[in-house]
Parts: sequence; C-alpha cells; structure tokens
Amino acid sequence: MKNIPNLFTLLNLICGCVALVLILQNGIAIMYNSEGAQYIGIPERVGAASLFIGLAALVDFLDGLVARLFKATSPMGKQLDSLADVVSFGVAPGMILYQFLRMSFIRQEDGLDVSTLWFLPAFLIPCAGAYRLARFNIDESQQYGFKGVPIPAAGLLIASLPLIYWYSNSGSAVAVLLNKWALYGIIVLVAWLMVSDLPLMALKFKDYSVRNNLPKLVLLALAIIAAIFLKWLAVPVVFIFYIVVSLLTVKKNIS
Repeated sequence: MKNIPNLFTLLNLICGCVALVLILQNGIAIMYNSEGAQYIGIPERVGAASLFIGLAALVDFLDGLVARLFKATSPMGKQLDSLADVVSFGVAPGMILYQFLRMSFIRQEDGLDVSTLWFLPAFLIPCAGAYRLARFNIDESQQYGFKGVPIPAAGLLIASLPLIYWYSNSGSAVAVLLNKWALYGIIVLVAWLMVSDLPLMALKFKDYSVRNNLPKLVLLALAIIAAIFLKWLAVPVVFIFYIVVSLLTVKKNIS
C-alpha cells in the first residue's frame, strides 16, 4: 500500500514525458489558412501536450490524496514528487515557451538566422521551478500556505498558452503570444513569482466551515464564472485571481 502514491507520482512523470515528446516532435510548421495564404505557426498537437500537463496536475493532486488516505506519506515520496513536478510543470512548460519564442522570431525577415541564445530564457522556468521545489522541501512552514507560486500553478498557466493560441477568439491574446517581448515578460514574471516570498494560499481545506475556507470558495466561484465566459483564457485570469485573493487574505507569516 505504501507504494501506491509513488505509482501515481510516476504517472505524473510519464505524463510530463509524453508532453515533452509532443512539444519537441512537431517543432514549428508552415501552414495555410482557409484562403490558402501561408503562415508559420505552432502545430496543433502541442495543444495535446498541454492536456497531458493538465493530466499530470490531476495525478499530482491524487497522489497526495492517496498518500493521506493510506497514511503512506514518506520523505522518499516527497522527493519523488518534486522530481516528477520539475519535468511535468517545469521542463515541459519551459519547452512550450521555447517553441513560442522560436515562432515569434521565425516570423521576422531574418528569423531563420537568429541565435539560439534568444530562446534560452525559456529555461528560467524549469530552473525557477527546481529552486522553488528545493526550498519547499526543506521549509516546514508551508503546510497550509505557500511562499511563492507553486510550480503546478505556474506550469498550468504556461500549458494554457497553446490552447489559447489555437482555440481563443481573442486576436489580442494571440498577438501577445507572437510577441517575443511579451513572452520574455511572461517568463521573467512567472519565474519570479515561483522564487518569491509572496504569501499565497494552498488549496487545502483545514475543515468544512465556510468561514475558514471563504477565500478558496471565492476563488472557486470566480474560476467557474471565468471558465464559462472566457474558455481557455480563463486560466491566466484565474491565475491572477489566485494571486490577488491570496495577497488580500493570507497572513505574511505562513504557518
């Protein structure tokens, strides 16, 4: 029984590996719109990678739930969970941003000759995620709250970008994803949020009272409303809501 949670953790890792294959296998493609005009874009199958990152997040949630259910939490399980999270929510999302940066540059006149150095900032995401997880593993004060954005939240935010690119009707959102400076801004902001000391709430319920869980219930309600009206654009919106609600409700000293 004690190894059942670890099997879930390894499934999380497998989902992250599949996501990486889907991201890297396709690269940048030359495609044609309904009028026959040629354009350069990110292949739609990268959206499937985003779904595997989402599946990894679900499995990541379940492994903690199963560990508590079977009372099988262990130091090894904690370390294994972090290793899986680095791949699924750090490396894979970092490669999504790497591909978006490639696409933003290749649209330029001299885009095929641009140095790979311009794409390397995407690796700040897995680096910041690894640092954040290492700090979390040695900090016992983050049981019911976090210091900095947890890596699964950052990974899901980035994983939503291909889905927004393909399935959003917002031309302005797509334009942002094709702008290299906007992408650099996203990378720096998300990386900083992970390594920061901002007090953010954990989505764990201490009890079933409305009073003690009001911020989480407010966030849940906002998430449902955003999903109904914004579709995939709801993900970055809910991410912002999460930070704002946390800063308004979580005490500075997390305990």
